[in-house]
Amino acid sequence: MTKGTPSMGKKNKISHIRCRRCGRVAYKTNTKQCAACGYGKTAKLRSYSWQTHDLGRNFRTS
Repeated sequence: MTKGTPSMGKKNKISHIRCRRCGRVAYKTNTKQCAACGYGKTAKLRSYSWQTHDLGRNFRTS
């Protein structure tokens, strides 16, 4: 087992794709759940009091 440059060539697996609910690239393909909004895990939108971002809805306003 080598750890350097030859191992970097094997990193071609897609783990996150675009979420159909929030639009962010946070939907995990192996667990079928979105890490940003909670789609696939719960019907409620994932939000916490310590969050300051808006979950990607109004990300670019200009």
